[in-house]
Amino acid sequence: MKNILTIDLEDYFHANNVATMLRPGQRETIALRIEEPTRVLLKFLKDHEIEATFFVLGEIAEKLPDLVRDIERQGHEIATHGYSHTLLTRLTPESFEHDLRRALAVTQPCARQKIAGFRAPSFTIVKSTRWAIDVLEKLGFSYDSSVFPVGFHPDYGMPGATTQIGPISPRLTEIPISCVDIAGIRFPCTGGGYFRLFPYFWSRLLYRTRNRRGQPFVFYLHPWEIDAGQPRFAMPLTKKIRHYVNIDRMMNRLEKLVGEFQFTSIRSILAA
Repeated sequence: MKNILTIDLEDYFHANNVATMLRPGQRETIALRIEEPTRVLLKFLKDHEIEATFFVLGEIAEKLPDLVRDIERQGHEIATHGYSHTLLTRLTPESFEHDLRRALAVTQPCARQKIAGFRAPSFTIVKSTRWAIDVLEKLGFSYDSSVFPVGFHPDYGMPGATTQIGPISPRLTEIPISCVDIAGIRFPCTGGGYFRLFPYFWSRLLYRTRNRRGQPFVFYLHPWEIDAGQPRFAMPLTKKIRHYVNIDRMMNRLEKLVGEFQFTSIRSILAA
């Protein structure tokens, strides 16, 4: 079974765990580190003949347009992650639309393909921000991949939402972040911090469970998750664990993962 591999193209300081630790104005002074780990991932994908979906942050497309062009030239799908990596829970419908239009204005010129997909920063299409679906429809998107159907996380989650790919509105398909229901308990079955923090055998068990049930799983990661040399920030222990643990082991785990499961992009799954 083909599963979905997605990469959120953002730098380490965009991640919410780090962003909340920055002083006002500090972000503008930080040098980008994203290009080197992204090119490592591109080589990895090429070596394993995997097509992925890249959710590109507009700020990155604006500063590194050639990187985005290279991603597309290597056969990957370009989608958008918004412009500023501001959580939707901190935006209004009007400011979200402005952020998204700005993202498209700097990202679409880097891609020959029409940008059809969106992922909200930190998966923040939640119950209070469902208005974002109307904005996505208004701007002509065909799919979203922002809904995380869990209820335990402090920043995101839509408990009770379906774990299956399907329509979330008349003109928009939802590619939810993957979970597995076992004995009445819902477990995240995806990438990012969950993949780094959980033992590999546990992630593999969840992935295999979804595939046995005839369901692909959505795997996601960020280039900063393989960047062991990134600066370390003082932060609460829970945030430190979520952001830094096992970054130095991520590539080895990815090698295991692609050796056991097959992957492709969202557009390929939707076209099948």
